[in-house]
Amino acid sequence: MRGVRIVFFAVAAMTLVTPVLAQPSIHASPFVFDPGKTGTVMADWVKQLGLPDPLGDSNYGLLLSKNAFTTTNAASFVDIRGVKGIVLSDLGYDVRSGGHCGAGAPRFNVVTADGVTHFIGCNSPLPTSGAVPTTADGATTGWQRLRWTNMAAAFPPIAPGSTVQSIFVVFDEGVDIGPDFSGMVVIDNIDVNGVLIGQP
Repeated sequence: MRGVRIVFFAVAAMTLVTPVLAQPSIHASPFVFDPGKTGTVMADWVKQLGLPDPLGDSNYGLLLSKNAFTTTNAASFVDIRGVKGIVLSDLGYDVRSGGHCGAGAPRFNVVTADGVTHFIGCNSPLPTSGAVPTTADGATTGWQRLRWTNMAAAFPPIAPGSTVQSIFVVFDEGVDIGPDFSGMVVIDNIDVNGVLIGQP
């Protein structure tokens, strides 16, 4: 995975799909890792930053930001809870245009039951599909829908039948990484086996 920067820490209504709403047993909990109290990272659900929510009109988007160089020991995280013991068939999210979508961030860190951590970055490996979501009237939304259904494309590959111990989304590439040099991204509709998480 050329160009991937891996940082290890103590924590190891749209027309393209019909969403399966996340149940309380599976949800996304954002948090930051900032042991030096740099104050340069943020992870939070923010109203009106995301795509339309199936329930309500808050339109939450998940903002992940690192306003520092990549070498700064800090990162934004999303803990995908309620996934222990599942076998993955697909992962993904929708990413808002203008933010950072690199080989290493935002990325999925999938820890399988054997203790191995597997990486799937925003642009490495290439997604199985990368459609542009549209509204009910067919207008484009300024978002791209990224989905990975070939778990063997992860680094290292996730073997067929492997069960999951944990899943995190990690954002640890900062303002020194191009091509956007933004140090931030907004994602929505985190997809785990067809279950979409689009709000807190």
